[in-house]
Amino acid sequence: MINMPRLAKDDFFDKIAQQGFAITYDDVRMKTGHSKVLPANVDVRTRFSRNISLQIPIVSAAMDTVTEHQMAIGIARLGGLGIIHKNMSVKQQASEVATVKYHMNGIIEKPISLRDDQTIEQLLNMKQEKDYKFDTFPIINSNGTLVGLITKHDIDFCNNYSLPISQVMTRKPIVEKDGLSIENAYKTMKSRKIKVLPLVNGNRKLKGMYVFSDVKRLVDGNQSGFNLDSKGQLIVGAAIGVGEAALERLEALMRKKVDVIVIDTAHGDTDTYLDTLKQIKSKYCSLDVVVGNISEASSAKNLIDAGADGIKIGQGPGSICTTRIIAGIGCPQVTAIYNCAKIAEEYGIPVCADGGLRYPGDIPIAIGAGAYSVMMGSMLAGTDEAPGEFVFQEGRRWKTYRGMGSLGAMTASKESRERYRQSGKNRDELIPEGVEGIVPYKGTLREVIVQYIGGLRNGMGYVGVENIDELRTKADFYLLTAAARAESHPHDIKITKEAPNYQVG
Repeated sequence: MINMPRLAKDDFFDKIAQQGFAITYDDVRMKTGHSKVLPANVDVRTRFSRNISLQIPIVSAAMDTVTEHQMAIGIARLGGLGIIHKNMSVKQQASEVATVKYHMNGIIEKPISLRDDQTIEQLLNMKQEKDYKFDTFPIINSNGTLVGLITKHDIDFCNNYSLPISQVMTRKPIVEKDGLSIENAYKTMKSRKIKVLPLVNGNRKLKGMYVFSDVKRLVDGNQSGFNLDSKGQLIVGAAIGVGEAALERLEALMRKKVDVIVIDTAHGDTDTYLDTLKQIKSKYCSLDVVVGNISEASSAKNLIDAGADGIKIGQGPGSICTTRIIAGIGCPQVTAIYNCAKIAEEYGIPVCADGGLRYPGDIPIAIGAGAYSVMMGSMLAGTDEAPGEFVFQEGRRWKTYRGMGSLGAMTASKESRERYRQSGKNRDELIPEGVEGIVPYKGTLREVIVQYIGGLRNGMGYVGVENIDELRTKADFYLLTAAARAESHPHDIKITKEAPNYQVG
């Protein structure tokens, strides 16, 4: 536990609390300060959890109209993190995670190999059963010695699937010694015009493998801003629920090398939730587990005591969430972030502000209140990478977006029902805590992230801070009146052309 110094914003939030008020994004603006830093030079790197780093402080929400593999790949390539939603079968979710992890590889340390006496039919059955997305496999003999490679090309020209692989494979493939760097592997593959390069030891035992498409992306491309693990693969997270079913789902995700798990429920401070967290941490002590959602400091303390590596803050602030209206609960988001972050900071646990964001300027406000990162749903839902369907309405292009507590989501998946603790109910007994709708089409993910991070950088420049930690500790706020809030938006004008980072309606 860390003894935290008093911060400038503490007086502001103390005064708000003394009056019995709680506030959200539209209620505040940050104070500016003397600045020696240009927005382009600020450092926006941060953490999502104890051990999961981010190049940018943006995480895509575990929602079925926001994050599947396309979004997770896209946002990780931009420096953020995607959390694959759980409104799908265990097999489907594990496959989504695998697609992200296999999108980019440095060295494949344990390539999937087959024996030379197995048949082509056995290979194809294994590929279908395991849902492998790749087509090239190293082939070993009974002694574990590398004897060949089999590729899609080899299989396509095989007319008899009962043949052993040894009669179809490419023999004597070009190999290199174990320990070859990715740069030298690239040179070898380019000069020899090969797409796969196995690595072997002195006894020709398989020790690893490079694939040209992955190596080329890493060597030729500018991946400095990618969010990568130590093996050069994109970092990805996945959501699970609580109880035995969640633990079974976790097993499948762990086999696909998921980097971080989010136990995703509407209320994270329950006995069942805490028990699930403790079981996971006792079995997978090195796995980061992010928990939530909560909005009270006491809940943050309970989750930290149970082993949380990160905490998601937000109960009811989302644009499609009706929890506060239906259930009558929830702390406004900026106050919730501040109160929970103040406790979590004492234990070195990062908090993520989940929900309620409407404009780029809300991101620096959330971080200024104490968050390390923000989780986005609606602000990413209208992009090309989001799973929703396109809709044309009122002369404009839109994309579908729904809350995980909406009737549609809860009817479609027991995981959504469990998220809102309604797993045993029939359809006519469900109590939705969300709605379904459409959001304006926003273009590519890259286009919107440029605007969001640009707003964050500008905000940091105005405050006069060089990095995320400084923004979290040095930010201070003004409370806005209704007139001040109106003054903050465009006024006394009819907008004829929308800016890419400000939309009307």
